[in-house]
Amino acid sequence: MRQYDALIVGGGHNGLVCAFYLARAGLKVRVLERRDVVGGAAVTEEFHPGFRNSAASYTVSLLRPKVIADMGLHERGLRIVERDLSNFFPFANDYLKLGGGMARTQAEFARFNAADAAAYPAYDAALDKLAQVLRDLTLLTPPNAGGGLAALAAGARQGWPIAKLPIETQRDLLDIFIKSARDFLGGWFEDDRIKSAFAFDAVVGNYAGVSTPGSAYVLLHHVFGEVNGKKGAWGHAVGGMGAITRAMASACRDAGVEISLEAPVERVLVDGGKAAGVLLESGEEIAARVVAANVGPALLYRRMVDPADLPADFRWRMSKYKTGSGTFRMNVALSELPDFSVLPGTVEAEHHRAGIVIAPSLDYMDAAFDDARKFGWSKQPIVEMLIPSTVDDSLAPPGQHVASLFCQQFDPEADWDTHREEVADLIVDTVTAHAPNFKASVIARQIHSPLDLERKFGLVGGDIFHGHMSLDQLWSARPVLGHGDYRSPIKGLYMCGSGTHPGGGVTGAPGHNAAAEILKDRSLRKRLLG
Repeated sequence: MRQYDALIVGGGHNGLVCAFYLARAGLKVRVLERRDVVGGAAVTEEFHPGFRNSAASYTVSLLRPKVIADMGLHERGLRIVERDLSNFFPFANDYLKLGGGMARTQAEFARFNAADAAAYPAYDAALDKLAQVLRDLTLLTPPNAGGGLAALAAGARQGWPIAKLPIETQRDLLDIFIKSARDFLGGWFEDDRIKSAFAFDAVVGNYAGVSTPGSAYVLLHHVFGEVNGKKGAWGHAVGGMGAITRAMASACRDAGVEISLEAPVERVLVDGGKAAGVLLESGEEIAARVVAANVGPALLYRRMVDPADLPADFRWRMSKYKTGSGTFRMNVALSELPDFSVLPGTVEAEHHRAGIVIAPSLDYMDAAFDDARKFGWSKQPIVEMLIPSTVDDSLAPPGQHVASLFCQQFDPEADWDTHREEVADLIVDTVTAHAPNFKASVIARQIHSPLDLERKFGLVGGDIFHGHMSLDQLWSARPVLGHGDYRSPIKGLYMCGSGTHPGGGVTGAPGHNAAAEILKDRSLRKRLLG
């Protein structure tokens, strides 16, 4: 049986980040990826001849600058293009453009409500202060409940900057953790369309309504990132999201990491209460002192670990771990750009390069969630469309385009083998209601229902975040209180994926932080053993 210092289960971006830091520290590391391509959900695929797109994860902002710099991703060819305009919201008889600077956004808001235009600078400043709290915490290991004096000290170190915040910011922080997006935004703005433009972020990857308590936090989670040094910005990785993970894989290989494709892990091997390696589906056993899982907690503890190796209470809590982001993901090849009724034209314009969001009101978004719970999917779904070929001509033939459709709300438990095509038609019709030429322009489509996301990418319940981003599954309680420090109950088995702090999105932070804890434990063992 081959022996390694560390095995990484899953070659998604966090697994690659973890592998890189461990190998750079001198460990012998092997990544085991079940698919025939590295990158997990951050991959670029050709889904129709001549048309390529990011297959699942589709836009970039949250990737931590430290990870980019340490892995030399820009030097390895990664280029991220910022959006000129953040978002475009078509309504029945009007539209709203969000972004392009403070003055421009205020002028746009003033068309709907003068008071909201005046309130926007204070809202933007408050949200940036809250986002900075997240930025400061992303690359820190949460204090672990039950961890004794060390945990208390870590809690004090991480809590002290928050305690020094102005009381107004502390109040905003409390609001955004416990309130619904509707209530939080209602404290700032009057016009429903303006509130909807911000509330959309609260349902991205979140199987919930904008009136669901705690949904405001998910709004905040989507604004703590940056692109090329510009805070809060979103952008496109030239070549698609696979360009990020290809650069990461290159950094790993240069650091000495061995990457194995088509190597699905059947089970984590445990001997004497300690991780001893893994068993592949092929029957091969691979030994290692450390196993770091870049799969979600639901997949790891329900399917890859023998229940007998887990404490009873932990096993029970993992059986109740909440997954399912209500996401339906499509890629489409287009013969021409969408021609919107409220902003006509198929000649490329700035709104074609923005995030195009069909979520015209707070009630529309709540109704989408209510429908999904009643019927399995929304009768009028929430749709975000990006057309990355407007900024990256490598993705489609000349004069043609690819679009990413990221859609909410869809019950993860629905019969998706039966209804996937029907729902894909519904999504296309939803866009066509605003851009009448859209349906006729679709040349081909790639469909990823919640079930497809689980089967293809290992996302249980189609959960793009590896678990709900609710208050009971955040920070020290992600995935469960007592194991928020990337360590599992099994010695030598660690978690390095989005089911740990700081949660979902292409951040690289869980991989970075887990590697730091693994190296800390390794150093401690060396000292104890002399």
